[in-house]
Amino acid sequence: MSNPDGLPRGESETAPADSESRSHPGWLKGAVWIGLAAALALFAILIFRTKGTGHGDGVGTQTAAAQMGALQTLRLKGMTAAVAARSIQAPQLAGQQLGSLTITKLIPSGTRVKQGDLLVEFDRQAQLRDSVDKQAQSEDQNEKVIEEQAKEAAARATDETEMTQAEDALSKAKLEMEKVELMSRIDAEKAQEDLDEAQATLKQLKETFELKRKAAQASIRILEIQRDRTRETMLHAQANSALMEIHSPIDGIVVFNTIWKQGSMGEVKEGDQVRPGVPFMQVVDPAIMEVHVPVNQEDVLGLKLGQKAEVHLDAYSDLVFEGQLVSIDPMGIPGDFSTKLRNFSATFSIKGHDPRLMPDLSAAVDVDAAGTDGTGSRMTGSGSR
Repeated sequence: MSNPDGLPRGESETAPADSESRSHPGWLKGAVWIGLAAALALFAILIFRTKGTGHGDGVGTQTAAAQMGALQTLRLKGMTAAVAARSIQAPQLAGQQLGSLTITKLIPSGTRVKQGDLLVEFDRQAQLRDSVDKQAQSEDQNEKVIEEQAKEAAARATDETEMTQAEDALSKAKLEMEKVELMSRIDAEKAQEDLDEAQATLKQLKETFELKRKAAQASIRILEIQRDRTRETMLHAQANSALMEIHSPIDGIVVFNTIWKQGSMGEVKEGDQVRPGVPFMQVVDPAIMEVHVPVNQEDVLGLKLGQKAEVHLDAYSDLVFEGQLVSIDPMGIPGDFSTKLRNFSATFSIKGHDPRLMPDLSAAVDVDAAGTDGTGSRMTGSGSR
């Protein structure tokens, strides 16, 4: 059968399908090329805009400057400290070897004190007892010295009397010898014997007199040394008793140190025992503060005296103080992980004051590494904000 167009029915139905199948591959190729061209154009536009933005509106320049500014700020970590501070130690007692001292009275930490105010008092009973005992012993020994001196004076007088008698006997024997021509031979020999005896007696008395004096002086000196030693011990006990009270050397605030006591670390309190010479307290003047920070050997090359800085307290985020580098330790110490890497100690002064600014607070120091004049807008004024 044929259709009105004169074609067979099968051919008239399949011809449009064959035409569409032949046109699809060309259309797809064109779409691919158009997509590639559009992508290249979009990429070119983006590159052009990026270049134009970097050199036209200044956004790229500002970003780079901000990054460079961040690199010019060096942050260091350290601890605050008072410029004017006095360490308070447990007293070291003269002439005594005590294991520890007991605190009987203690001023609270954080108390503001004036020069001369009582800070701490230790138990002084042992020193007072020693002072009283040694005073009584010294007085007893002094009496013994006086008694021995009196005995020596009496013995000296006795010896001098015997010497005088011996001298008189010698003089008498000499007078008898002058009459020897009138005496018989026996009387003459007896007179000569009396003379020799008188001379020997006087000589012996003179020799023993000096020996007795030296022996007596040595005996008295021994007693005097014992008395003086006891007296020194008494004076030491009295001085030690006075040392049991410690008064503030300056005006400031009391700050307790953390020490090893009774098997653990902690601050002292009344009733605790402290070994002599241990610094357990400080009196600090918070009017002038500074920050001590460790600096590694790479960062220390960028530090110069006079550089400005900002000091932030970790405990009080709202406090910011102006600081300045005032010293750098020229001798570094080996690092914790390598002996070839060294750390240097730097000190920054703090300008301004706040009641919360106290010693031994952790602080962050932002150093203006751009220069030493510190005129940048990043720096703040003195005091807190």
